[in-house]
Amino acid sequence: MKRTLGTCYYPEHWPESEWQRDAARMAGIGLTWVRIGEFAWSRLEPRPGDLRFDWLDRAIGVLGAVGLKVVLGTPTATPPRWMLDRHPDMLAMDAEGRPRGFGSRRHYCFSHDGYRAESARITRLLAERYGANNHVAAWQTDNEYGCHDTVISYSDAARTAFRAWCADRYDSIEALNAAWGNVFWSMDYGSFDEIGLPNLTVTEPNPAHALAFRRFSSDQVARFNAVQVEIIREHSDAPISHNYMGREVAFDHYATGRQMEIATWDSYPLGFLEDRLEDDATHKRRYARQGDPDLQAFHHDLYRAVGRRPGGTQDAPARWWVMEQQPGPVNWAPCNPAPLPGMARLWAWEAFAHGAEAVCYFRWRQVPFAQEQMHAGMLRPDSAPARAYHEAAQVAQELVSLPDVEAGQAPVGLVFDYAAAWAWQVQPQGQGQDYFRLVFETYRALRKLGQSVDILPPDTGDLSGYRLVLAPGAVTLSDPFKAAIAAHDRQVILGPRTNAKTAEMHIPVPLPPAIPGLDVTVARVQSLRADMAVPVAGGGHVTLWLEDLEGTAEVVLATAEDSQPVAMRSGSITYLGGWLDEAALGRFLTDAVQQAGLTPTPMPGGLRRRQAGATEFLINYDPDPQQWNGITVPAAGVVWRARSSHDRG
Repeated sequence: MKRTLGTCYYPEHWPESEWQRDAARMAGIGLTWVRIGEFAWSRLEPRPGDLRFDWLDRAIGVLGAVGLKVVLGTPTATPPRWMLDRHPDMLAMDAEGRPRGFGSRRHYCFSHDGYRAESARITRLLAERYGANNHVAAWQTDNEYGCHDTVISYSDAARTAFRAWCADRYDSIEALNAAWGNVFWSMDYGSFDEIGLPNLTVTEPNPAHALAFRRFSSDQVARFNAVQVEIIREHSDAPISHNYMGREVAFDHYATGRQMEIATWDSYPLGFLEDRLEDDATHKRRYARQGDPDLQAFHHDLYRAVGRRPGGTQDAPARWWVMEQQPGPVNWAPCNPAPLPGMARLWAWEAFAHGAEAVCYFRWRQVPFAQEQMHAGMLRPDSAPARAYHEAAQVAQELVSLPDVEAGQAPVGLVFDYAAAWAWQVQPQGQGQDYFRLVFETYRALRKLGQSVDILPPDTGDLSGYRLVLAPGAVTLSDPFKAAIAAHDRQVILGPRTNAKTAEMHIPVPLPPAIPGLDVTVARVQSLRADMAVPVAGGGHVTLWLEDLEGTAEVVLATAEDSQPVAMRSGSITYLGGWLDEAALGRFLTDAVQQAGLTPTPMPGGLRRRQAGATEFLINYDPDPQQWNGITVPAAGVVWRARSSHDRG
């Protein structure tokens, strides 16, 4: 599959006299894709019914005339001001009951029927006009669902829709009361019309109520997206995508991903390092100009899973892109340093190593006004090339000689479950308890051992080909995944907190993890203060979370002082009952990798290895060169080679 580059462009921001020159420069450095239109509603329809698509016609024509392919976005993330006059109750409401007002973006509530109808209307107008346009080669729905904490809304529209969702899910109010355990604290409801939203309660709401509202909110995103997808499909054969975000877990991306052909995500390594990771200041200082060595790779693998077509196997190609790649300093993080020279190239190559079809830099030209004026582009505001312009041109030249790279199936599978993230948020049981953090630390530890990893959806029913499968923190295991475990004869690691609750947030009996063939019972759980880590025999500690394990399974990891089991194994299934720090997790996973018949290959510093079919990539996030197996990888550099011939690129 051919790998390509692109950019994000906003013709409405620039004089029309600039468009042709911009398009020629894009094509001249080897770009293929240009995303446009996703924020342009006020220029497409400045007043209700006053449609002005002529400028967009010309912009698409200018881009297409030089051979560029257009990704056309629906503009529903930024409804114009007149929309609020037409639908004054369309605003999302925060947990304190305050409206998310007009003046930036993403201020709508997913549950508002009137706004969903308006979104369908503008989508239909675009699809009818451009669905057969040869230059429009892909579509994007909306923009960054969930950005700015906008999935969950406590509006009147959400309350009405949630009541209907509950009636559909539980059928009778008696069934809902039983499922939620509403006998506790006299919380029984007499009808669905009595159900409120789980905010503004005196103390914490019923966790079953809160989890149900999270499920509902996720379903509303999928419902909103499906309307646009169905309309576009009526008029266009071009693939449809949505650009997801980093560390965004408020809705189930697999559910929306199943509706579309391509999953894309927006990669901002430097911003994410500062505001989306728990690492200490030393780590953040070392990687301040490069980004965390594992966070981008994790999301590449996650969205590769989201982009896999329904019914496809791990061997079937998944379609995914980076729709927005950071080109320079951004404007929104706690601090915004410039990337090291070479990073705009490295980030693109890392994405290709994980199977990306396209990497599109955000944005073409830095805008000199409004909220994102401090966000760098490929060009400066005066149209002079910025560093990313030259690095993108270098990548485009290198792509010509790159061997065909397919991600293939990795030997290690790691489950990521959005519903588990909601359950942890609803009932963390202690400060610092975060599902994403637990899974990411596991992924990072595997990468430090030189392993390539596939992210697996929670309903995966076939584990064939995986030598090691891990499901840390997956609160409720799906029936297909439990059946897959039973049929799998390779190494599986579960826990902590795996299969700890029912889908309605009850403690199950038999007690967790309740896996056939694994004689382990979680008798008690405790969350630990940050300063009361428990030493583990052989080195390292249990931190944050520790379970008391009982049973006859073999003890493979124990506490240092009293030899209490931390991990136990029966056959090929291991249950881990503690949150391990870096040292303990590294030792534990080294043993697991060896048990799986794989070779742990510790990677120095910020150097990482990705095996992609017949090609091996070495990616150096360090600010200094790194040596590995006789190969020198420059600072902020990438080396690739055929795994058999050791050719370098």
